[in-house]
Amino acid sequence: MTDVMRDEDGVRIRTRMEKQLGRASRSPIGAWFHDIDRVLLLLAFVLIAIGLVAVAAASPASAERYSGASHHIAAMFYFWRQVGWVALSVPVLLVVSMLPVTLARRMALIGAVAFLALLAAVPLVGVEANGARRWIGVGIAQFQPSEFLKPFFIVATAWVLSLRAKDEHLPVVPITLAMTAVVGTLLMLQPDFGQTIVFGSVWMILLMIAGTSPRIMAALVGTGLGGIVMAYLFYGTARARIDSFLFPDATSNGAADTYQMDMAHAVITGGGITGTGPGAGVQKFRLPEAHTDYIYAVVGEEFGYIACAIIAILFLAIVVRVFVKLLDEDDPFRLLAASGLAAQFGVQGMINMAVNTGIAPSKGMTLPFISYGGSSMVALSIGMGLLLAFTRRNPYLSRSSYTNAWVGK
Repeated sequence: MTDVMRDEDGVRIRTRMEKQLGRASRSPIGAWFHDIDRVLLLLAFVLIAIGLVAVAAASPASAERYSGASHHIAAMFYFWRQVGWVALSVPVLLVVSMLPVTLARRMALIGAVAFLALLAAVPLVGVEANGARRWIGVGIAQFQPSEFLKPFFIVATAWVLSLRAKDEHLPVVPITLAMTAVVGTLLMLQPDFGQTIVFGSVWMILLMIAGTSPRIMAALVGTGLGGIVMAYLFYGTARARIDSFLFPDATSNGAADTYQMDMAHAVITGGGITGTGPGAGVQKFRLPEAHTDYIYAVVGEEFGYIACAIIAILFLAIVVRVFVKLLDEDDPFRLLAASGLAAQFGVQGMINMAVNTGIAPSKGMTLPFISYGGSSMVALSIGMGLLLAFTRRNPYLSRSSYTNAWVGK
């Protein structure tokens, strides 16, 4: 009798799930589950899960490094904090992914204006840490406006560029150039050279996708290289990091400090192919920012080159998945917005992995969904939610002859 009741309960639960999530479901959740790119959502969740494991591995090293005589940080302090941020971020990701395209665009435009204003306020009221003023708030309430501005700025830029489809004579390139220049100037006042590179790189990728002429693109590339030279000449932090990367032996006069690069190399190569095992890494205790900027190196020590390769493949899979999905997209705004968000995700991940492996100089860039950080986790979840919202589609609706006749196709 008990087995029969249990079977009936199982059938009832399956029936209820089919009604909620099946193809014929008219509920908002059912429509969302059917239209969402479930592969992309799964890849994001896999990265978040890997991030929790990585933060758990790096947390003891960072806790020991930042503990002092007057205060002690528990070994798993950063891990439990990250669990809390993930618990907050995942619902945010899901809710944003359910937004209609029009509402998601409107939210992003409002968010771009609001966080641009907050970014402008950072040099005045921001909190200074490690020689940079990038945060606003007190204690746990601190947040980094530039992290939240990234997805909103990308969507706003995509919207401006998409307007050229309605009017070819609109000066969309100068407008978006001015927008990017304002953001870059505000970031350099903090200073934050790494985020400036991300904003500039994604903007140029959007221009290429929008079909900007090769002559304009060549001029912009030249301008970007000139900006890097100017940063080297007038921005001491950038000059020191570039010197330490290009001239690692020039340490006699203190011109180059290779400690972070040397430690990252020692940590990421310390585990070999398969790693030392969870919690068995010892080199990580000498690494600055093990739980944030250099968490990829910690993964290499404890889980090996194989784990590092898997993470890189996951990032590549997300970017490729989005761009392949957009091959037949005919809405200029959705094409540009989704491409820009995927590009931001890939560029930021590539920069972090390049720094950790010694291919690029240190830039203070977190690894998306892997590194510890509340601002980064919530902002990336918003960005991934927007990406999922802009790539939602119902293929069965577009294939219907009735629908095509109704819309005049």
